[in-house]
Formats: sequence, C-alpha cells, structure tokens
Amino acid sequence: MSAGRPTGRGSASGPWSVTEIADAYLEDLARLDPDAAQAVGEDPEIQIPDLSDDAFAARADLARETVAALEVARAGTRGDHLLRSAMIERLGSDAALDEVGFTRRLLAPLATPVHGVRQVFDNLPSGTDEQVERVRANLAAVPGAYRDYLATLHAAADRGHVVARRQVLGVAEQCDGWVATGYYDGVAAGDERLVPLAREAAQATSWLAERLREELAPRAGETDAVGAELYTATSTAFLGTAVDLEETYAWGWSELTRLWARATELARESTGQDDVLAAAAILDARPEGRVPVAELEGWLQARLDSVTDAVDGVWFDLPAASRRVEARLTAAASGVMYYSPPDVAHTRPGRVWWTVPSGSTDVPTWREVSTVHHEGVPGHHLQHAITFGLADLHPWQRYLCQVHGYAEGWAHYAEQLAVDIGLATAADERLGVVLAQLWRACRIVIDLGLHLQLPVPAGNGLVPEVPWSIDLGVDTLQRLAGVDPETARFEVLRYLGWPGQALAFKVGARLWEQARDEARGREGADFSLRRFHARALGLGPMGLGPLRDALATIPDDGDGSTGR
Repeated sequence: MSAGRPTGRGSASGPWSVTEIADAYLEDLARLDPDAAQAVGEDPEIQIPDLSDDAFAARADLARETVAALEVARAGTRGDHLLRSAMIERLGSDAALDEVGFTRRLLAPLATPVHGVRQVFDNLPSGTDEQVERVRANLAAVPGAYRDYLATLHAAADRGHVVARRQVLGVAEQCDGWVATGYYDGVAAGDERLVPLAREAAQATSWLAERLREELAPRAGETDAVGAELYTATSTAFLGTAVDLEETYAWGWSELTRLWARATELARESTGQDDVLAAAAILDARPEGRVPVAELEGWLQARLDSVTDAVDGVWFDLPAASRRVEARLTAAASGVMYYSPPDVAHTRPGRVWWTVPSGSTDVPTWREVSTVHHEGVPGHHLQHAITFGLADLHPWQRYLCQVHGYAEGWAHYAEQLAVDIGLATAADERLGVVLAQLWRACRIVIDLGLHLQLPVPAGNGLVPEVPWSIDLGVDTLQRLAGVDPETARFEVLRYLGWPGQALAFKVGARLWEQARDEARGREGADFSLRRFHARALGLGPMGLGPLRDALATIPDDGDGSTGR
C-alpha cells in the first residue's frame, strides 16, 4: 500500500480499522483499475485497464499487502468482521491466482483481458459529442492495450506460465472473427469521427491474432489438462473456498443420474415421449414455440420485464435505481449468453446479452427460459441490483467483489427458484430448466474429468466408459443436456481454459440450497423464503467459505438486515 497508508502495524492508538484499510485499498486500486476508479466516484475517460506486466504485478502486490493489514485490523461490528472476511478471502485468492501464473497468462474462449478490451465498447454510449470523444479515446487505446497484453503473455511464458496451444489459437480465431464480422465497424456506426480509429482498433485486433499464432503458440504445449496442483489453486479461487474434489466429482455423477430421471418424467409430461432428446426435438419443431432472430430481442425484453414485475415487492424488493434490465443481442460472443451489470452511476442499466448459434433464423424459446432467469431475474441482474442498493456495504464489496462461486451459484440457484415461485410453470419450460441443470452437472464431471484425468464410473448408464476427451465432453453435453454442437464444443474448450470455474454453478447453488434448508429447519413454521433471501443477499458478495459461515449465523432480526 502507498506510503502513509495502513500497513497492518497500526499507530499509537492501535491497528487501523477494517474500513480504513478497505478505503486505502480502494483508493490505491483506483489508480490501477478503471472499475475501482468508478467505485470511488471518479469517471475515467479510458475504460480499458492497464494490461502491462507491471500493472498486473502492482495489483497483486497491493492485494497481498492489504491482506497482511487486514489480518491485524480492528474489527468492532459484525459488518467489520464480514468485510474483513470477504476481503481476506478475495484478495488472497487474487494473489494466489497470480502466484500460480494463471492471471497473467490468461487466454481462453471467454472473459479474458483480450475479451475485456472489446467489451468496453458494448457499454459506451455515443449519442452526444462528448460521448463520441470518449469512444474515440478508448478506440485509440486498443492498440496499446493489446501490445501490453502480448508483452505480459510473453513475460509470463518466460516464467514458465503459458496456456495450452489450443487456447492460444482459439483466442486468435475469435479475434479474427470480431474483425470479419465488422465489430469495430459497428462501434463506429459510420461516424467519420470514429471510423479511422475503429479501423486501427480492428487492425490491432488482427495484429494480436497474428502475433498469438506466430509468437506465443510455438511456446505453448499441447497438453490441455492442468493437473491437480494448479486445478486446486484455481478452483479454490473461483469458489472462494476449498472443496473435496473427489467428493464433488462423485456428487456431480449423482446429480446427473437424478436429473436425467427428472428430465425423462418431464419429457413424458410435455410430449408423451420417454426419450428426452426426442421430446426436445418435438418441442424445438413447434412453430408456435419459435421466435425469429429479428424478433428475439423484443421477446427477451418482454420476458425480463414481466418476470421483474412478478417478483418485485412480492418475493424481493428491487431498488428503483437499478431495477431495470435491458435485453441486447450481440454477434461477438459466439455460443454464450452473459450479463453486464449497470455502472456505478447508473447511467446504463444491467444488460442481458444473447448470442444465437451461427446461421440461425429462429430459435425455440422453451429451453431458453432458464437462461433468462439465470442471467436476468431472479439471477444475475436481481443479485446485482440488490447489491448495488446496499448502502451499508463498503464500495469495494458493493461494486468490485466478484466471486464466481457466489454470483454463478446464486444465478444457478435462481433457475430452480424460478420454478419454485411460479415463474416457469409449463412442462416444456420446466424441462428446459432441468436440461440447464443437467448442463451444469455435466460441467462438473467434464471439467474435473478432463483436468484431473479421472475415470468415467463403471456402469454409470449415461456416458461411455472411455477416458475423458474433448469429443466425449462435447458428446456428453449434447446427449444429456441437449446442447447444440457449436455451443457444446465452445463449452468444453471454455472448461479447458478456465480450470475449476465450471464448478462454480452447481457447487455454489448447492451451498445456497443447503443454507436455505438449514434456515428452514431452524425456524420451522416461522421460516420465510422472502426474509431468508433478503438477509442472505444483504450480506453482499463474498467467497463461498465466508458466505457459508455468515449464512449460518445471520441474526433473526425480522427485517432482513445483517446487523451492520
């Protein structure tokens, strides 16, 4: 931490408080990260972060120093203890990912610094002259950002940290795809003030793809599996807690068996077919169940709006400032649907971004309802909307504490919650929810199986008893979860690039379910699902370890507060 700031040694009056240390950390981080700058009330013109190796090192060093300070900090209130617990786990995990080389070598199909540069432009408006100037400034920063990150990747490789060749080439191919589909042309939208810089940004993206192929790919190995040591470090960081990997693998298989039986029941109920995939094909073919791609954004917006109206004030209380969620389509993120939260100042709403498989003219909506709930309400958007409205949370926790196990766990829990509270009642939509749950169960066994080379259980009755491979993973997603071939392959390559992240969905949901059931057991007839969710979400984001401990000790004050 910078000179004169808390270091953990304290002063004549004793150690620094948790809040003082959190304030100092956030102030220091704001000089290194645009998102942190927004969290302290600034509005930096350049939204693209510094991707140089020195900047990565500075962020990691700051995290380590802050953890050391927090370990001896003064903590008086329950809120102090919760903030300290959340920060020690999260910043410790950030430092651990840096130490094992994961952070500075990151190339994968989704959510890497390379993708982050492009996604800045998803959320930059350009309706006024001032906004156009901001887009220009960020477009001008693209070439330097990609040069910096390429240098960071080479520095990581010099230290022995480089991803598998497949991941390097995959990101290069994505970069080429963004250029080929005219992503940056779309950012410029014909505005002559933006066209030259958009062209340079596209050229820089092509340049990065070429450098990845010619310079980094030869330094990468062919082995996709990362092995137990690195997998343990990454999975612990993504979850915010350590889990028994063998037990989790066995539980994943038990979930596959349970969910497949439930899918068979719902297939019969919705179509009369016992064969799940045959039933899915029947449902896909119904003309009344398909929406043209040209109308998909409108369908998605209408569904998001109706679900928001159904839950607000009934099952949850959404703050007015962050209540709205916006539907968007994008062609730049093949095979995925994702959520982007509102900005700190609420100048833009939370957004659900949907990508359909290439070549599609229309899509069946019955199987996408679960994703609407996962990404929107009561999933990611609802959680972010509530978190952003928690004025008693420290700004670091409210805006910057990102934990895959917490966020994805809640969103996956929200898929079944949507069924439980009557948001998805038709048999076909309930089948879609179960297929999504099967998808996440497949993630557990494929991810662990591929990276740790675990055996497929004998007599499992669902998956061929052969060693795990990319093709077996793709086939498993298609046959058990009904995932289309393009998305299934994207998914498996994503698991290989983000070892352990795939556990976050079902392992996180498992914790939320256990905490809810334990609260119901303690409170009996007095249990209120609405009150439990208010209390639990009122804790704010944190790793699954601190969250598990906090959920077990939430005070029963009757109003949803956490005693801050």
